[in-house]
Amino acid sequence: MKRRIFIRNAALATAGLYLGRLNASPPAKKITHILTLSFDDGFRNSFIKTAELYEKYNLKACFNVITSAHLPTFTPPDQYMPRQELGDFQLWNEFVSRGHEVMPHGWAHNNLTKMPVEMAKGYIEKSLDYFSAHLNGFNPEKAVFVFPFNASTPELNQWAVTKVRAVRTIVRGNPVNPMPDNNLRVIDCNSHGPENIDKVLDDAINKFLKSAGGWFVYNTHGLDEEGWGPMTSSYLDRLLAKLVKIKTLEILPAGMALAKFS
Repeated sequence: MKRRIFIRNAALATAGLYLGRLNASPPAKKITHILTLSFDDGFRNSFIKTAELYEKYNLKACFNVITSAHLPTFTPPDQYMPRQELGDFQLWNEFVSRGHEVMPHGWAHNNLTKMPVEMAKGYIEKSLDYFSAHLNGFNPEKAVFVFPFNASTPELNQWAVTKVRAVRTIVRGNPVNPMPDNNLRVIDCNSHGPENIDKVLDDAINKFLKSAGGWFVYNTHGLDEEGWGPMTSSYLDRLLAKLVKIKTLEILPAGMALAKFS
């Protein structure tokens, strides 16, 4: 090959590599923060609105529902949970078909720490059995059991994780967990109420976003006037609009976060 041809070809190759670098997409930023708003109890109107808001931003919501709330035998545990405001498995299956996550939040919202251990285990098993029979695609081995009142004991936690992938409860009340992996079986969280939580939640999220990272799990409930410690739907809309712009943050339901990052 003549020297001039060699130089020309080398120059073209170098230019091609340079242009390739210019046209290449920048490398994706590493996910350092995961955020889960964990909506409890099963308020029909609030959960419908929550699902719509999450879908507006191409996100999946994290719903945890009382297993027997739709049955005539259900007795609400307090004034914050009127039976007529709660949904049923027809709605929960619709949410699942749309890609949202629905997990068990106890059989009847009993405080499992205030009864004999074997009775508490029986309520958990009853809830899991009902979900297996009535929620499409439910698999206990991939499920997160959400303790009612965020109340559990080390003994109940240790037993429950032999039945499910993980449990959500309050251990220290720290909403920032380590990044999910195969060893994370007990998910810590925090909550606030009975008043509106917009300001408290916003402060907690902003503090988390300024941190080095981790998995932020916060127990929320209904929207606007529904439930204990509700947030306003307008705040949730603004919050999601802000969060989806953060490239190092991923917004995921609890079970999906465990499946993706473990």
